[in-house]
Formats: sequence, C-alpha cells, structure tokens
Amino acid sequence: MTDRTKKLGEDDRNFIWHPFTQMKDYEKEEPIVIEEGDGVYLVDTEGRRYIDGVSSLWVNIHGHKVPEIDKAIKEQIDKIGHTTLLGITNPTAVELAKELIDICPPGLKKVFYSGDGASAVEVALKMAFQYWQYRGKPKKTKFVSLENGYHGDTLGAVSVGGIDLFHAIFKPLLFETFKAPSYYCYRCPLGKTYPSCEMACAKEVENILEGHHEEIAAVIFEPYVQAAGGMIISPPGYIKQVRGYCDKYDVLMILDEVATGFGRTGKMFACEHEHVTPDIMVLGKGMTGGYLPLSATITTQEVYDAFLGEYDEFKTFFHGHSYSGNPISCAAALGNLEVFRKGNTLEKLQEKIEFLEQELQEFRGLMHVGDARNKGLMVGIELVEDKDTKKPYPLKMEVGWKVADLAKEEEVLIRPLGNVVVLMPPIGISMEDLKKLLSVTYNAIKKATES
Repeated sequence: MTDRTKKLGEDDRNFIWHPFTQMKDYEKEEPIVIEEGDGVYLVDTEGRRYIDGVSSLWVNIHGHKVPEIDKAIKEQIDKIGHTTLLGITNPTAVELAKELIDICPPGLKKVFYSGDGASAVEVALKMAFQYWQYRGKPKKTKFVSLENGYHGDTLGAVSVGGIDLFHAIFKPLLFETFKAPSYYCYRCPLGKTYPSCEMACAKEVENILEGHHEEIAAVIFEPYVQAAGGMIISPPGYIKQVRGYCDKYDVLMILDEVATGFGRTGKMFACEHEHVTPDIMVLGKGMTGGYLPLSATITTQEVYDAFLGEYDEFKTFFHGHSYSGNPISCAAALGNLEVFRKGNTLEKLQEKIEFLEQELQEFRGLMHVGDARNKGLMVGIELVEDKDTKKPYPLKMEVGWKVADLAKEEEVLIRPLGNVVVLMPPIGISMEDLKKLLSVTYNAIKKATES
C-alpha cells in the first residue's frame, strides 16, 4: 500500500461518517479509495480495477467516463454553474423537462425538480395532500404504502417506508400510514402461493381503500421491484390491478421509480411493463447517468391544475430547493438521455437480460440459495440456512457480507442487503463483464455458504 493510500485511509476514518455503515466495524479495515472510473470499472488509488456491481449504489447507468455526459457537463460549465428556478428558468432545465415528458408514460405533463429521490418523494406526498385540499376533500390526508417498501430517509419518505431495520427507531417522529402487505412471493406475508393466490396482496390494497378511501390521498409503492427491501419482484399485473383500485376509489397513485427508472427493468420505466400511467411519478438515482444529484416529481395536468389560482388565494405549491433545476445536473441528464437514443441502449439490453436469467438458473441450484429473482438487471439472490424450510441465516453471521468480501478479492464490488446478495450493474455493461460479474458472485456464494 502506498503512503498516499494509507494517509487517505487514516483521514477518512478520522473525519468521515459514512452512510448506512457501522463505523465501529468500518474503522477496523483499510478502506478502498476509489479515484477513477472507466466504463463499468472503478479504479482505486492502488490501481486495482473493480467491476462496479451495484452501479455505485444504483445510480450509474452507462458506465463511467461517458463521452456524451462528459461533453454536456463541460459545455454547461462554460456558461453558468447555477441559477435559481424560483420565478425564472434556464435552457437545460427546460430542454430536460420536455425530453422527460416525451419519454414518460402518456398523461404525465409537468416536471418539478429536486436534488435526490427522497426529496422528490417528499414533493409527491405534499402535492398529493395539497391536491385534495384544493379539490374540496380535506379529509383525504393519509397514505397507503407497502411493507418492505423504501422511499428514502427524510421523515415523510420514512413514514411511507416499510423496513423496520432502517427506520423503527424514528417511529415517534413519523406520521401514521396504512400498510399493505409486500408483493413478496418467496415469503408471502399472507401465507399464500402464486399464482393460486390470485394476487391476494393487491386485493389487500383494495380492502384498505374500500374501508378508508374517504381519508386516503394516495397509494405509493415501487413498481415491480422493492429494491432496498431485498430486490423483491412483484407478480405480473400487480401495478395495473392497483391502478384500477385507485381509480375505483378516487385515490391518487404515486409510483416511486427512483431505483427502477431509466432502463433498470428492461424498459425506460417499470410501469411501462403494464402500460400504467400514475398520477405522480418520482424519478432520481440514474437520472443523470450517475454523475450528479438530480430528481424529479412528474404529475398529470389534472394534479398541476389544482394548484392554479389568483395570487391572494395562496394555492402556490410552497416547496422548493436551492438547487432545483441546476443547469449542470440537467445537462448531465440530457447527456444521459442522448446515450439512450444514440446507443439503442434498451434494445441492446434485452440480450443481456436473457443471458442473466439463464445464468440465474444455475444460482438456484446452489445449496443455500433460496431464491434468485430479477426484473431486468435488478437482481436479488436470497441466501438461506435451510432451503427446504426457507430458514434465513442469522444476521450476526453476516453471510451476505462474506460473499461481498470474497467477490472483492476477485475485483468485483457488490453490496448485500442482509441475506440478499444484490447485483445491479450499469445497464451498459458488456456481455463479457456481465459474465465475469455472475461467475465471481456464483463462486463467492458457493464458497461462503458451502465450505
């Protein structure tokens, strides 16, 4: 290890508090210090090259050093770094909003910018609440969300989340919501089996709406994949069925596409698999291709129109962020969309998805793999102590991290969610690198659980 790497590691431990990290454990290890990116590879200060197996926490789309995004950012820097979007505008924010509406499900018309996914979720919740106040239904103030759901770490986003491990400690600070069961087929919370269950988890959403629709503003969930919940995949038809219930009971539908958007599931947005348009859609993470913070809350014209009025009516949506519509971030997002167009990214992705799904069959044959699931290139491989009973490994065994450590030795970086090994590479990954990622992960699981 070079003196420079050693000094960076010391300063990191002395001065940085890392997110979602038990620092007592972290401080025992020498950190990997990433200095460069090259395609789907991360390069540390020692020159080692690692496959970015989780897209730098699910944000990187096409890889690192993408010429179109680099160029867009550099050109914008020569013009202006930032200008407010409060009452004035800028070209890149305008151009991006138009392009987003062009590619969004039909019926979505207005773009509200924020800086990250959790902030965009807060916007969606406040919009839905305020919408019903102006529609003359002030009792509609509550939300339906799903167990195992994750929508970010601000207090509103946590309130509609459903992962106790992350958020139980904050319960006294949260507002109450109606919780529907997760669409977790492998561990069905209703004790049923798909498809004979006839999607009972979705029916539970209707049961809540039937009894409480007069006080419910919106249903919010992640379409097709509960990502932070453990890459839990919904059965086909779930999104469309819940859309129908929302229409039936006059409740807004908010779809959180922060993790699932921008090609992750094989289509630009996950709700497109079922030809569903939400009333409000939330975007983030991959919006700039993994370069800069930027998110958006996108609504129908109907939602937007409820906020129109005279100045003294105070119907304004009183919410905003200093860096909303930042020109450099918007330029990066425009570069990201340019790559999708020029590179036929979604078309090329289909072959990779087919290969991945074939390879996951091999994972399912491992002694301690209970389930290997995916939608597109979003993958969750659930490790179990006993395959027949689905008994999970005790968390203190840290089996997911043992797999990650073994993969790291083979220059692949992945990050588990408890007993679930998560793979979410950039969708621009080459077939050769995808094969390496899967091979290293397979061998790491086998070694960690069978030796």
